[in-house]
Amino acid sequence: MSTPPIRLPAGVRDFLPRAAARRRSLAARVLDVFERWGYARIITPMFECADVLERGLGHDARAAAIRFVEPGSGEVVALRPDITPQVARVVATRLADVEGPIRLCYEGAVTRLAGERGQREILQAGIELIDAGDPGGDAEVLAVAAASLAASGLPETRLDVGHVAPARCVLAAAPDDNARDRITAALARKDRAGLRIAAAVLPDAIRPLAEALVGLWGPAETTLARAVALPWPAEVRAALDSLRAVLAGFADLADRPVPDLTIDLGDLRGFDYYTGVRFAGYAGGAPDAVLRGGRYDELIARYGRAARATGFAIDLEALAQAQRTAGLALPVTTAGVAVHGAGAAAFARELRAQGIRAVVAASAPTASWLRGAGFDSAALLDARELVRADETRRTLDTADVRALVKLLEENPCPS
Repeated sequence: MSTPPIRLPAGVRDFLPRAAARRRSLAARVLDVFERWGYARIITPMFECADVLERGLGHDARAAAIRFVEPGSGEVVALRPDITPQVARVVATRLADVEGPIRLCYEGAVTRLAGERGQREILQAGIELIDAGDPGGDAEVLAVAAASLAASGLPETRLDVGHVAPARCVLAAAPDDNARDRITAALARKDRAGLRIAAAVLPDAIRPLAEALVGLWGPAETTLARAVALPWPAEVRAALDSLRAVLAGFADLADRPVPDLTIDLGDLRGFDYYTGVRFAGYAGGAPDAVLRGGRYDELIARYGRAARATGFAIDLEALAQAQRTAGLALPVTTAGVAVHGAGAAAFARELRAQGIRAVVAASAPTASWLRGAGFDSAALLDARELVRADETRRTLDTADVRALVKLLEENPCPS
């Protein structure tokens, strides 16, 4: 019998030092933003009892969950496809006696089945704001989303905001599921002609609203003004007034500079999950949204606590890929030195005390080894020479470690 090839499951990957450094840096920047806005980090397990986790998952997320039998207990468990339901469980159980608003953040991997592509592991970070009503809570979460996009350093950032109420009003008037599906498909394609045909079955008062909905996207102020001018029912008008208040609150709260702000009231992604404002974040170099979120006031009650909530998750892998596409440099890392020769252990110890990564090398490192191992330089004590990863050489004063540290800090070796 032949030995199976060494392989990974579909949809997962290794990250070597340079790629890992970019993702670690992004996660650190985003978590720093969260913490500066007052969000406390929690850590939740990679898998949970399937029936508990699935209380907080929508239809698509339940279908994407990878399940298996836990050998110790025989229970069916599931790898988390989303972290928000775990936060909801924590808030409803472990933090049941804590008054709101509660601000929590997280970072970790989620795993989802992805059709023919197999499972897909996604590095994710996000926040959840519990028991903070609108418009203030929505404005705050939107402001944190803007700050998170800014922390990525990506160009051309934009937040696209909407509200589920207008689309919900239109779809609720559909006479049956088939009509609803046709209207939904036309809205998703921004297909004006197709929507006009699909909307023919709607009541006379709703039909023009449906046809207008497909065009209600663009710059925030003008798009919202066009939406408000339409003859919506009272509950939709109230929702649009709330959206206007959210945008005003965001303008007051957000750190400068703020990203471009657009509105799309016909975007139905997450329609069955969100209960109010929903939004997505975009950046230059990314083909799709790198951030999605919104208000979900019904989720936490599934775990036993009636609480309003809003939040978002940011796709760290999408951000990393966008940084590469946009040509953003890798993050600056602490200098690293491989020390070789008599007294190498003591010399390396002194370097580490000064905040420099240092290892003892059994043989004289080459420039190619330094690059592959992620080190800037080799300190060859016997030859009193410093060899850089870019193959340049300098005289090394082995008696002055501080001078070497200063040199490394002022002259980082190109990666």
